[in-house]
Amino acid sequence: MTENGMGTLLLVLDLTGTFVFALSGAMAGIKRRLDLFGVLVLSFAAGNAGGIVRDLLIDSTPPAAISNWYYLAVSLLAGMVTFWRPSIIDRLRSPVLLFDAAGLGLFAVAGTQKALVFGLNPAMAAVLGMLTGIGGGMSRDVLLTEVPAVLRSDIYAMAALAGAAVVVIGSALRLPATAVTIAGAVLCFGLRLMAIRWGWHLPIAGAPEQPATPASKERKDDGETRR
Repeated sequence: MTENGMGTLLLVLDLTGTFVFALSGAMAGIKRRLDLFGVLVLSFAAGNAGGIVRDLLIDSTPPAAISNWYYLAVSLLAGMVTFWRPSIIDRLRSPVLLFDAAGLGLFAVAGTQKALVFGLNPAMAAVLGMLTGIGGGMSRDVLLTEVPAVLRSDIYAMAALAGAAVVVIGSALRLPATAVTIAGAVLCFGLRLMAIRWGWHLPIAGAPEQPATPASKERKDDGETRR
């Protein structure tokens, strides 16, 4: 693929991912009954945080989300549509999770492709793609004072990493960039939806055992003496 073609593909992926993540942020804000400003802030943060982190890490400054007005326009459009016509978005089952999964897949592959264009090591390009995918959702959840989904039990970051790995492997094998990118996004999206549907998760940390306090030990010893 030519340099201009790759640039166009990255821009389309970025804007599409921004739009669907912005929808998830706006929908989450509506479910928490935020005002219009709060919904728009959430839509921008969810749609652009991952891309901003990606661009800063690969020294692509200023980040595209700040230097290109398209990103702000797409984020605000998603926020306004969701705020004024939430019934359209809410017709889908679990809309926040659905849009979040779509944004995760799109940003994971877009981040990986951009990292490869900037000459990163393939393994680190996949990691950066994963970070791009999870950044928007983490920002949305933190602003809503929730534990980010990436830190909870459902498979989230691993789905993004799987999609990014497809892009890296396809690039190493010199397969068509567009086909590889679509395949990576679909894999990530599918894994995320199946994890939600079937409850797939990584091992969960168990609660540590609480050591017995001296007072409780004395009560136990006293009870045994009375017997």
